[in-house]
Amino acid sequence: MPASNAPHLHTPEAVAQAHGVDPDAGLHAEEALRRSATHGANSLAAGQTRPWWHLLADQFKDFMVLVLLGAAAIAGLVGEITDTLVILVIVVLNAVIGFVQAWRADQAMAALRQLAAAHATVLRSGVVQVLPASALVPGDIVLLEAGNQIPADLRLIEIAQLQVDESALTGESVTVAKQTEALTAEDVGALGDRTNMAFKGTTATHGRARGVVVATGMRTELGKVATLLDADDRSTPLQLRLAAFGKRLALAVLGICLIIFVVDILRGEAPMLMALTAISLAVAAIPEGLPAVVTVLLALGARRMVSVNALVRRLPSVETLGSVTTICSDKTGTLTQNRMHAELLLALGHTWVPGDPLPGPVHAEALRAAALCNDATARSGAGGEPGTAGLAAGWQGDPTETALVLAAHAGGLEKTVLDAACPRVQEQPFDSDRKRMTTFHQAAMAPHPGLVAYTKGAPESVLPRCTHQWTPEGPEPLDADAVLASASRLAMQGLRVLALARRNHAKLPDTNDIDAVESQLQLLGLIALIDPPRAEAKAAVRDCIGAGIVPVMITGDHPATARAIAHRLGIVQDPGAPVLTGADLATMDDAALRARVEQVRVYARVDPAQKIRIVESLQAQGHFVAMTGDGVNDAPALKRADIGVAMGKGGTDVAREASSLVLLDDNFASIVAAVREGRRIYDNIRKFVRYAMTGNSGEIWTIFLAPLLLLPIPLQPIHILWVNLVTDGLPGLALAAEPAEPGIMQRPPRPPQESLFAHGMWQHILGVGLLIGGLCLAVQAWALHTGREHWQTMVFTVLTLAQMVHVIAIRSEQQPLWRIGLLSNRPLLGAVVLTFCLQMATIYVPALNPIFKTEPLTLAELGVCVAAALVVGVVVEVEKAWRKRHPPSD
Repeated sequence: MPASNAPHLHTPEAVAQAHGVDPDAGLHAEEALRRSATHGANSLAAGQTRPWWHLLADQFKDFMVLVLLGAAAIAGLVGEITDTLVILVIVVLNAVIGFVQAWRADQAMAALRQLAAAHATVLRSGVVQVLPASALVPGDIVLLEAGNQIPADLRLIEIAQLQVDESALTGESVTVAKQTEALTAEDVGALGDRTNMAFKGTTATHGRARGVVVATGMRTELGKVATLLDADDRSTPLQLRLAAFGKRLALAVLGICLIIFVVDILRGEAPMLMALTAISLAVAAIPEGLPAVVTVLLALGARRMVSVNALVRRLPSVETLGSVTTICSDKTGTLTQNRMHAELLLALGHTWVPGDPLPGPVHAEALRAAALCNDATARSGAGGEPGTAGLAAGWQGDPTETALVLAAHAGGLEKTVLDAACPRVQEQPFDSDRKRMTTFHQAAMAPHPGLVAYTKGAPESVLPRCTHQWTPEGPEPLDADAVLASASRLAMQGLRVLALARRNHAKLPDTNDIDAVESQLQLLGLIALIDPPRAEAKAAVRDCIGAGIVPVMITGDHPATARAIAHRLGIVQDPGAPVLTGADLATMDDAALRARVEQVRVYARVDPAQKIRIVESLQAQGHFVAMTGDGVNDAPALKRADIGVAMGKGGTDVAREASSLVLLDDNFASIVAAVREGRRIYDNIRKFVRYAMTGNSGEIWTIFLAPLLLLPIPLQPIHILWVNLVTDGLPGLALAAEPAEPGIMQRPPRPPQESLFAHGMWQHILGVGLLIGGLCLAVQAWALHTGREHWQTMVFTVLTLAQMVHVIAIRSEQQPLWRIGLLSNRPLLGAVVLTFCLQMATIYVPALNPIFKTEPLTLAELGVCVAAALVVGVVVEVEKAWRKRHPPSD
């Protein structure tokens, strides 16, 4: 069987040859482009994307629209051709508006998915580069490390302790240890038996590897079962609550419409007129579109959040950001700049600062360990003079490791030269449980030829495994307590401290017994690095505290380092504030931890698994928790948190998949900006619901109360449909552009279970709706009393203009209109002006009068309508002032 068809049955060399690729150089760019044209994008077939005509057709499937179309047909049969045509035009216009909303929501979500697309590290033309995973082609050489999601089906050709979680594909919960040897057909029963393969969609949980792409897109094993995958549910909790509320309200509205129909028939009104009136009122008053509009507002809000470097992966997180009470953040790279540089190297009691001459051979050996026990890689073609930013740009990898490479360079040791002279033959990668890393090298340059193992890690992890101090003349006694005290003193200055050690081996040891391998070490020294706090982090912490949000630092660093940085940022006010360590957490039961989490703001030397306990303890105390994470083991805590926040630059694919929010710049200030934006979006959703429901309430009150007050039917069916069209369309959606309320980050978080109609909204909807209805009926009664023939046109105009005044007045729940200004939301102002012009056209354009059953108003009559509408604005401003002084208890 050809190596390209069953790669697991053939050697790595044969598979690479079958795909025409040199594993040490990768494909050339031109060849990759040619193969991309042949094989297509490395992506699974998307769920059935709705074409635009389906989106348009969906607008006519709503039950109330079908009822309206039925009414239009009946009107045509009885000879009311004009009514039929007008109803059809309004239905089409409503459908166009609904289509535009749905299309904008789909476009916004598609843009977010594009931003969230996976990337892969690839070797092409001898250059390591990061590409979109969709650009991979068969024959590409892919580099993997712990935390990566496998971007395509790979035949592994080189591994270092690689373990893969294949549960997403095979259902096996145990990670699979990988190898590179060819298998026989007898060895392979199930997919999970192909231990020399890594499959698309699975996750590297440990170690590193290199593999050749053997299948992409729908030809991968994941692609073969892609049709069985569930599509994401786009409904958010808020949408579901609004949909349920809408159904209950629809029953009430239908009941009111039935009462209006029966009462007016008994009064002698024409049955056809009353049927159209009742149906029109039901169509206008039932808020069947609220969940759809909320989708648009959330999707557009999520897209706008990208501008503050927050990428939303799950739409519900937009509406819940305003409820966050605690933000648990990593230190390195999030609160700090993630630009490590070595401050000093302490060995044998002597301190070396980069730039000074080396004191002796122990310092040189410590720097050799720092450069060799290191996964930083040189960027192809990059370079720079010593001490320049160009030199730092010449290396890529973890900031701590690139800082160690630069420290070795400052001491006259070049990593590329050392790697060639002392090649790495084995390694034990860093993991959060051991808190250290060990690499094994051929020791041609060492005093004792053979193998040398270099270990680096946290001082409290490495020092207990050291028995002596290394010197060229031989081992010397080690005072571990004194070295730990030195490490603690350095950490209290905000420095990150690593211990460096070594051990000689005559032959490669059994690395399955890592405890034995990483024992009997000889200490080389301590190297101290610093990662300065981000300039904007202190202001962001201050904003958090002002908004009633508690910032909490969780780090793997030394407790003294963590406390020093936290104090500098303002997370803790007391330089001696308590710090809980991972060791402390291990001795505390859940009840004890719950009792402490309210007081503790800094956690140090914490394992990722312990983050879950911290999250659960905070949640048990009633907190709504946002948790940051970037590693493989952070994924459970990110899922457990109310909002999981992953790092977009330095994080792993696993963490991003588990998160609901991704920081594109890995910056704590962006979390705070996202919270601010989330509060703004939720506020604007409340404003839209307040506006739409109050308008509907006004229409119901107007039609419902008229017969009870012995007044004729105040509005024609066409009037009701027109008001619904022009008021629920552009003005409502323009509220999405409303800026954040002043003081939005000076108010406490919103309780997660708080009703959307809290803080007096339902009273406002009923009260102001009754006011609008009362004003309409008052104008009607006045016009009838004074013999005005245009009374129905006047009611129609008051109802429209009152809603326009209302939407301007409710732009802020507390600030008066004259303080926020008319020009602070230009889209809304434009929508209101356009609606006013359209309303005037229905009155003063002669050709539209018979269609809309209107008559031109005199200037005095129009003035009465405008004055009545302005009353709504005055009352709303009075209500805001009263509520500001007497906040509602709900």
